[in-house]
Amino acid sequence: MKKSSACAALLAFFGIVGLIAVACTDISGSSTSVLSIQFDSLSAPSVVLGDTLRDTTGAVIRPVVHAFNFQGEEIIPAPVFFLSPDSGITVDSVTGIVVGDSLRSTPARIVATIGTLQAIQNVDVTLRPDLVQAVNALDSLQYSLLDTTLNVSSQLQVKLTHGVAPNDSAVKSYIVSFAIVAQSDPQLGELVNDAGKPSVVDTTDASGIAGRKIRLHPLFLSSGTAVDSIVVNATAKYRGTQVNGSPVRLVLLLKPPG
Repeated sequence: MKKSSACAALLAFFGIVGLIAVACTDISGSSTSVLSIQFDSLSAPSVVLGDTLRDTTGAVIRPVVHAFNFQGEEIIPAPVFFLSPDSGITVDSVTGIVVGDSLRSTPARIVATIGTLQAIQNVDVTLRPDLVQAVNALDSLQYSLLDTTLNVSSQLQVKLTHGVAPNDSAVKSYIVSFAIVAQSDPQLGELVNDAGKPSVVDTTDASGIAGRKIRLHPLFLSSGTAVDSIVVNATAKYRGTQVNGSPVRLVLLLKPPG
């Protein structure tokens, strides 16, 4: 396979696999010559100001970069150099560990370099989450036995904030987890995102709000005239510990056709 074809094949493969940053070049030679690099997507969308980038368990995130030779084989260890050309974060050049040092309105870039190749991932800088509370804690859905498009609820929402009211601030770009904790049948409802795809996590927007909808499957109601409910818990964690207010109880009332 020609070098250019191999590179194209790698890029196509990585594009299918997931949200990763890939760089490719036309380098030939031994099995240690780097043809392409892959920068895995980060497991958190933001780093808290004054802290290191962490996942939802509280563990420090170390960016992961893979290097591949012209045969598509991974080169281990990959000689990676990290940096950021942006304000807001500092990045250890060897480990890639990210620290949030100042707020910014747009995500900062983390650049991974191997030789002449570079790949980039973005990370936002946000405030420490101190409180999570309901925004839309109780909603209702008038379901339909015939029209499935009517069987998706509005978002059940929470808001994540930093500080104490009235001087609190929204916590943006932060992961909130949602779970159905009570329903009359395990298959009655499922959590979905705005696109209607199954999803149990959301990232807070610029207002600190996150939410998930519920898709109802009326077939699993006890009857076509049943009044029922589904209960959801919303949880946010910082350094592996639940944020004050977690879990937030959210309830969707299910009403039969009028």
